[in-house]
Amino acid sequence: MSLVNAVSSSFQEAFGHAPELLVRAPGRVNLIGEHTDYNGGFVLPAAIDKEIYFAVAPNALNRIRLVAHDKHQRHEVALTQDLKPGPVPWANYLLGVVAQLQARGAKVGGFDCVFGGNIPMGAGLSSSAAVECGLAFALNQMYNLGFPPLALAQIAQQAEHTFAGVQCGLMDQFASLMSRAGHVVRLDCRSLQYEYFPFDTTAAQVVLCNSGVKHNLADSEYNIRRGQCEQGVAVVRQHYPQVQTLRNVTRTMLEEHRAALDAVVYRRCRYVIAENERVLTACAFLEAGNLAAFGQEMYASHAGLRDDYEVSCQELDVLVDLARAQRGVFGARMMGGGFGGCTINLIEPAHVPAFQAAVAAGFSARFNRPLEMYQATIVAGVSAVPSLAAAQ
Repeated sequence: MSLVNAVSSSFQEAFGHAPELLVRAPGRVNLIGEHTDYNGGFVLPAAIDKEIYFAVAPNALNRIRLVAHDKHQRHEVALTQDLKPGPVPWANYLLGVVAQLQARGAKVGGFDCVFGGNIPMGAGLSSSAAVECGLAFALNQMYNLGFPPLALAQIAQQAEHTFAGVQCGLMDQFASLMSRAGHVVRLDCRSLQYEYFPFDTTAAQVVLCNSGVKHNLADSEYNIRRGQCEQGVAVVRQHYPQVQTLRNVTRTMLEEHRAALDAVVYRRCRYVIAENERVLTACAFLEAGNLAAFGQEMYASHAGLRDDYEVSCQELDVLVDLARAQRGVFGARMMGGGFGGCTINLIEPAHVPAFQAAVAAGFSARFNRPLEMYQATIVAGVSAVPSLAAAQ
């Protein structure tokens, strides 16, 4: 049974009738531009064919009834105008979306929802953003709320801030809602302007290697990094009042005031400034079809994340080193918040089988456990599923 069929059947079993709406919400990869989004910088994500499906229908009970298909768990709360985070972590991502819609004056009624998917949890593929964006899209459709996709991404982002405690940037939610099949999208997180770039997967296959180290972005480290960047901005702003985020800070400005910065804060800021430059350089290489040069920017990104931002781990570093030694690999780096999750690798398709065999063997020899790998296809953002037959 297909995943969407399974979620729809689960809805029927839980609530005794068919869902009114089926929605597909994808996870994402980010080719380059890590930890830049909350600093007003550039990112280059794309949605992939790892997805969460939602089956949704209104109810007349003035209650929110949620079923996590994969966890076999159910959670139910009264629909009020002052929803608060509760004791069930997975439900908070959904309840936060409802609260943010209400905060914008939207009239949301009671509803039933079953969701389930195949995005590996803790792999850095933004399963949480897919959960938020899928429900935001579904409620927007079901209640004719009229929010455009970019506004839904911002609603989902605020849900993560307020109900999950993660001060994330906009990239993950933007990528889930705004992606286009066969393209990566460069988002300017300061202006929210964006541009699509064709990405030819016949020339470069995206392969993800899962370190198997679970990360939780609600852990203190993510918010600590954000705070360190803000400390750096505060120092520079004393001399350049126009500076709002690290996006406004040049290398020259940073070096001028290095003595006033804590050594760790300096390294964090240096990484972000360099990473923003790498995204623009990498996009120029992508337009020119120079995947080898694009890949070198990926390796440089990983080195910065490892050494200056310090969000890598031994498993991720080993995976990048193993990838670099294989034929047909354009580039590799850790991806996502860090401290675990996946590396993203761009590989000539003919070399993918040999790459997978060699990297799996090398990883297993080093860590004495198997390596999970996924080949990813770049797909469109969140959408309604037209029918069960069409989804099969």
